[in-house]
Amino acid sequence: MLQKRYSHQIQSFKKRMGIKDSLFDQIADFFTHSFGTVIFLILNVIFFLLWILINTGKTPIGVFDPFPFGLLTMIVSLEAIFLTIIVLISQNRAGNIAYLRDEIDFEINVQAEDEITKILNILDEIHDHLGLKAEDDNELATMKQKTNLEGIRDRLLNGK
Repeated sequence: MLQKRYSHQIQSFKKRMGIKDSLFDQIADFFTHSFGTVIFLILNVIFFLLWILINTGKTPIGVFDPFPFGLLTMIVSLEAIFLTIIVLISQNRAGNIAYLRDEIDFEINVQAEDEITKILNILDEIHDHLGLKAEDDNELATMKQKTNLEGIRDRLLNGK
């Protein structure tokens, strides 16, 4: 239910993210999605099998790269280099997107923390207004205080 309610905003956010992609990012995404498939694997297997069959003289086509297949070795090495670079680009993009999501999550969490603190204060005021028995609750007193983001940052940076 909740997911349905916010799916429009999520899709809109993804579209806005897509608009910011550069041409190189779009090309990298295309390669990542294309090369990371079973079809690409099958095409590679077929290519290598045909290459080996042709160059071992098992077909009527003339041998053009005799064993130990120096040209094939070079092609495979180049393919590995390009695939590695594409994977690294994809990981960098995924890292950037994850960082952005973390930033958004942080902003939402800070806002939610402020709202919860306000609600706790309002509930405590209602409690007092109704004349209910007040209890000394140190945990509630702490929860009613505004979150000290600078203190959290300092603790994280200092490892405490």
